Amino acid sequence: MSQTLRIPLARIAHARSGDKADWVDFGLFAWNLAGYRLIEREVTAERVRAHFAPWLPGEVDAWALPNILALKFVLRGALQGGGARNLRLDNLGKAMAGALLRLEIVVTEAELAEALEAPRVGWWGDVPPSPPGRGQG
Repeated sequence: MSQTLRIPLARIAHARSGDKADWVDFGLFAWNLAGYRLIEREVTAERVRAHFAPWLPGEVDAWALPNILALKFVLRGALQGGGARNLRLDNLGKAMAGALLRLEIVVTEAELAEALEAPRVGWWGDVPPSPPGRGQG
C-alpha cells in the first residue's frame, strides 16, 4: 500500500486565470491523463472556495473539461466589486493562477509517480517527463 502525500497542484498541473468585472476565471490543466484523474478527484468547487476563503465572499462554479484534461472554475465576488474598485495591488485575476497552484491535494506515492512519469500531452506533442524528484511545471 502506498503512503499518502500532500502535494501542491503545481507538481502535476498548470493554470491560467483572468478577471472580468467581479469574477476570477481559472483553467486548471493537467499535464497528462494520470494528473487529470487526480485533479478531477481532488479539486472541487468546495475545495477551491475554502482555499480562497479569506477574501472570497462569493460562490465558486466548476466544470470538468476532460477532452482537454482541464477543470474550469469561476470565483464570483472575488475582486471586491471589480478590478477598478479593488484596493489590492497585483492580486487581480491574472495573478490568481499561482495562488490556485499552491492548493495542496492528497495523493498516494504511486499516483504521484504515475502523474510525474507519464509524458506531458498537448498541442505541442509528447514531452519527456521531468527528472525524478522534480515537478513538471
